[in-house]
Amino acid sequence: MFMATIQCGSVMQADALVTRDPSAMPIEPHHFWQEILPPAPSRAPGMHGYSDAFPAVLPDGSRLMLPIRVLPGAGDRAVASLIVNQASFAVEDALAAAMTALARPFEADVLVGVPTLGLPLAANVARRLGHGRMVPLGTSRKFWYRDDLSEPLRSITTPDQAKRIFLDPRMLPLIIGQRVLVIDDVLSSGASMASVLRLLARAGVVPVGIVAAMLQTERWVAATDAVSPGVSGRVRGAIRSPLLARGPDDLWHPADDQT
Repeated sequence: MFMATIQCGSVMQADALVTRDPSAMPIEPHHFWQEILPPAPSRAPGMHGYSDAFPAVLPDGSRLMLPIRVLPGAGDRAVASLIVNQASFAVEDALAAAMTALARPFEADVLVGVPTLGLPLAANVARRLGHGRMVPLGTSRKFWYRDDLSEPLRSITTPDQAKRIFLDPRMLPLIIGQRVLVIDDVLSSGASMASVLRLLARAGVVPVGIVAAMLQTERWVAATDAVSPGVSGRVRGAIRSPLLARGPDDLWHPADDQT
């Protein structure tokens, strides 16, 4: 797997920040998602909780430091955030390489990309699989789009912004009767992916699988299975991150309930 070149100091800084080492210099917000770090030392992940960053582990053992975001509400729950279009090209390529390895066994005929942040990943993975194109879904309605090929769309990052997701009717011949694999950036609540599954079902398509850059918590399982029973068993993710709960030590720990 591709690994970005890193400075020793940045590795020590990131490792210290995970558990709030007083000597650690804080990572500036714009420095997240810029480097792939080597595998962690022998200390068990999460043994002492997390402070400001969560070390998500890629299949080869390398790590991507993710900022911890406190969820709206009581302030006692948080998630680790991944925003792909703010990541370095090296990080995007590392995630896409891992996703390609996970996608290959599905032997898909075509990839469907989920907007917005799943689209660059879908294009990247499609190229690596040797595909000539991918099918992008959209949230910006064109005048030739049809209401019967759209679904309401919400996500954990934009809970108060109601919009719709569309399938361009001109793309139907590319997916009907084909082995369709859905590519997205993050599965969290599962609300967005449930909308995608309902939209594809309108076209008579049941995807052979779903590959995401990150699987965040386990809440997406029930939401996706409610639309397409058993589909959660065909979901793969390059990295995983848990729902986090604030502990008595004021650090973040994986919550007991991930659903």
